[in-house]
Amino acid sequence: MILVENLIAAVDALHLAERPVMLHASLRSFGTAVDGGADALLDALLKRGCTVLAPAFTEPQFGLPAPPDLRPARNGLDYAAPPAGSTCQEGVPYRVDCGLINPRLGVLAAALVGRAGAVRGRHPLNSFAAVGPRAADLIDAQSPDDVYGPIRELTDHDGRILLVGVGLNRMTALHLAEQRSGRRLFRRWARDEDGEIRMVEVGSCSGGFPRLEPLLAPLARSTVVGASHWRAYPARQVLAVASAAIAARQGITRCPEPGCLLCRDAIAGGPVVS
Repeated sequence: MILVENLIAAVDALHLAERPVMLHASLRSFGTAVDGGADALLDALLKRGCTVLAPAFTEPQFGLPAPPDLRPARNGLDYAAPPAGSTCQEGVPYRVDCGLINPRLGVLAAALVGRAGAVRGRHPLNSFAAVGPRAADLIDAQSPDDVYGPIRELTDHDGRILLVGVGLNRMTALHLAEQRSGRRLFRRWARDEDGEIRMVEVGSCSGGFPRLEPLLAPLARSTVVGASHWRAYPARQVLAVASAAIAARQGITRCPEPGCLLCRDAIAGGPVVS
């Protein structure tokens, strides 16, 4: 069994103490039980003074179909197809205290959102949540019009991106690198706090991000806990290297799916928005 002391030792080995850390984790990657589950992983980081940031997305619960008069071209969507996996109640706007997340994010995101003292962003589809001493600083940077503000704050505070048993396809910060490379973010629809339907910016396909591995691997510190491979990356350097690589060769992020509309339109520059 993995104990919290083992997790704290890994945090120390990666020099994460006192830093903001954007966390992406798979508990299954440990290959054995973690005593305390996802909360133990959060506790290990918090005991070392870290602020933990993670995606808390809610596309299935609050995403709406595209209104007929708000359908930009090259937007990674087939507007004739119904939204996949939607559980949305169309009259209900997102609220930061809704307690919901996309189930695909896993138990870590659910545990973070439920923590006492956790702070959550106001973006209705791609909110982030954070807990720890700098949580408010990170999350206050997000709004419905600024989806990746918390990641910018992470870089400004010399933060780290921690992958626990997962690959680069889970590194949400690379969507900000796409934007910095010159791509426009995709548009989707949700109700704002007043119940009005509005467009908001979201990320694209992440299935091709592992193709950046040769460029990003030299930036990482690594350690192993049980069967779980941990990698900690400096956020500022990751964004600089990835943005330059995507700008130089847009097709570098193309995923293995030949018919991926998200990849096709992102590589072409993203949506055409007046």
